[in-house]
Amino acid sequence: MTTTSEQHTPVAPAAASDQDAAGGASLEKVRDLLFGGQMRDYDRKFARLEERLAKETADLRDEVRKRLSSLEQFIRAEVESLSDRLQAEQQERSRAAQDLSGDLKQTSQAFERRTSQLDDLIAKNQRELRQQLHEQHQQLGDDIRQRADDVLAKLAREAHELKTDKADRSALAALLTEMAMRLNDDLRITAPEEAGG
Repeated sequence: MTTTSEQHTPVAPAAASDQDAAGGASLEKVRDLLFGGQMRDYDRKFARLEERLAKETADLRDEVRKRLSSLEQFIRAEVESLSDRLQAEQQERSRAAQDLSGDLKQTSQAFERRTSQLDDLIAKNQRELRQQLHEQHQQLGDDIRQRADDVLAKLAREAHELKTDKADRSALAALLTEMAMRLNDDLRITAPEEAGG
């Protein structure tokens, strides 16, 4: 045990470091005597453990690297497959759009042709209808003129017949008058004979 005077006594730095070295060496000897076997056993265990840990870490690193590499290859293959499918689908849709565009164009052209044909047909029917109406108008005019001529001719005939009938009536009246006169004369002649008889 040291006294307080020894504790406060200044020690030269070189001497202190020599003492520390000597104390450290003696402490190592004591430690080696007490725990040397165990420490060496622990050191060997730690060395084996460290070696095993390093190996397992290296194995794990290799395994992770392999798995990452296979995962990267799988992802790359999937991306390429998806890209190929997407490109194929895009081409198919492009072809379908082109086909649809072609169909729409053909339908539009057919519709335009049909519309043009219908316009031509309507114009032709209108021309034919106008022609038929014109022909019927002329025919009706001709029929009306013919009937008017027939009526006028008939009226002329009837007027002529009426004139002719009037003359016959005059003759008939004269004849009847003459007959009446004769009858009167006959009656006068027969009447005295009857009176005398």
